[in-house]
Amino acid sequence: MLRQGGAAEAGVCVNKLFYGDNLDVLRDHIASDSVDLVYLDPPFNSNANYNILFKSKTGDGSDAQIEAFEDTWHWNDKAEQAFDEVARSGNTKAFDLLNAMRGFLGDNDMMAYLAMMAVRLIELHRVLRPTGSLYLHCDPTASHYLKLLLDGVFGPDKFKSEIIWKRTSAHANSTRNFAGVHDVIFQYTKSIKSTYNESFTKYSDAYTKEHFVHIDPDGRRFRRSDLRNPGVRPNLRYSFTASNGITYEPHPNGWAVSREVMERFDREGRLFFPQKEGGRLRKKIYLDESPGVPATDVWEDLPPIHASAAERLGYPTQKPLALLERIILASSNEGEVVLDPFCGCGTAVHAAQKLGREWIGIDVTHLAISLIEKRMRDAFPGIEFSVEGTPKDLASAQDLAARDKYQFQWWAVSMVDALPFGGKKKGADGGIDGIIYFKPDGKKTEKALVSVKGGANVSVTMIRDLHSAMEREKAPIGVFICAGMPTRPMETEAAGVGRFEDGFGRTYPRLQIITLAELFQGKKPDIPFVDPASVKRAQREDGGARKQGSLL
Repeated sequence: MLRQGGAAEAGVCVNKLFYGDNLDVLRDHIASDSVDLVYLDPPFNSNANYNILFKSKTGDGSDAQIEAFEDTWHWNDKAEQAFDEVARSGNTKAFDLLNAMRGFLGDNDMMAYLAMMAVRLIELHRVLRPTGSLYLHCDPTASHYLKLLLDGVFGPDKFKSEIIWKRTSAHANSTRNFAGVHDVIFQYTKSIKSTYNESFTKYSDAYTKEHFVHIDPDGRRFRRSDLRNPGVRPNLRYSFTASNGITYEPHPNGWAVSREVMERFDREGRLFFPQKEGGRLRKKIYLDESPGVPATDVWEDLPPIHASAAERLGYPTQKPLALLERIILASSNEGEVVLDPFCGCGTAVHAAQKLGREWIGIDVTHLAISLIEKRMRDAFPGIEFSVEGTPKDLASAQDLAARDKYQFQWWAVSMVDALPFGGKKKGADGGIDGIIYFKPDGKKTEKALVSVKGGANVSVTMIRDLHSAMEREKAPIGVFICAGMPTRPMETEAAGVGRFEDGFGRTYPRLQIITLAELFQGKKPDIPFVDPASVKRAQREDGGARKQGSLL
């Protein structure tokens, strides 16, 4: 249910994933002053050599960018167009900064990154409500440039915090310089009337042992707190006879609370009676009711996602859920709208749903969108949300195949509940686009290989190639997904591969052909039961998680 004045009133549909360029989605679908909180973690290869980003467009090293975004952060026509759009945006301060940066940096990958970020930051500022906040997650590679852009778009007076998040422990580079272990998160607001809910971190064990030294008979740990008023309050000078029969006199300043509150403390057992005669009456502060230490701008208490963590999805830039929960709790309230324009594996939308917020996620890859779909349905059974931009019929699927071969492959793989495999490098996947893990006998994990062909023409050679990959990978089942209609020789070749027996007397075709039309009719691969619990283990055994990570 949306609150009054929320996204529904502004004409924005929430709890929705968008596949596509976030700049287009922002302009076409997100109304001005409709979003309460923006979190963005733009794709950026911080592990690459820092100097690569400053090479000219003819430099040899620029292909080291992340594969899935290889056309995103290079100086080309798109970057030039983004630069021009900032010039025409009407935000003269943002353009003055961007133009000065271009004079200093030249036309290279870093400048392309900044130009494309600038035009998006202008749109994100537009969609924020006056009480809204934006958190930009980056690393020291470009944080200094991004802060200047944020100053230009939001205004220097709207800067709130530079949060340092310790994302990992020391790396091997500590032998040559100080090990880089932190990310930077910039917090900006649209106006001085921004939403902020105070955040707290847990007390350390040492602090608890030092300060919460008293224990009630029921086992609750507490510390003592003074009940004297910090100022002079004559109206709070009263004698108080407690439930132990002793009358206590106030400090000359007066008590910190009224008589009614003092009586309530006494009834609830929250008063600490001094053992010495003439000692001062104090209040009990229980550990289990204490919010903790007010959060600072250095976050060391939110560890990264380790290899064995339950929430780990195999996505290389995945952030811990607790990190996004802290941001969302601090700068939004229940029912408000959270937007992540680079939503990746969906941690921000997951946290928003968990905390009772509405949400919008945007990503440029079908791999990410399909991963988020599965993540949200697994975490919140029965959840209702929609996906825009993914193929909804045969014509749109064929259009995607013609426009972007790799996005089409990732989408098709998701349609048969397979994990994506391989990357954009020629030959890197060995002819395999996806893997379905299954456990036919309830013990041993097997895999079905998925091959996707989006072209109109298919041939028997493609079936033979998939069969060869099955033999090489010792996979008992192969699934061939094609846009074009299979020929009779293809069907004969697939049938000749034989059938797979699951150990219970049931058999399945070893090489199955599914057309796009059949996918939209609901057809799925005919394989034994897929055990979700075996997927992560099989990924580690097979190296699939590493392969999936190579895509992004």
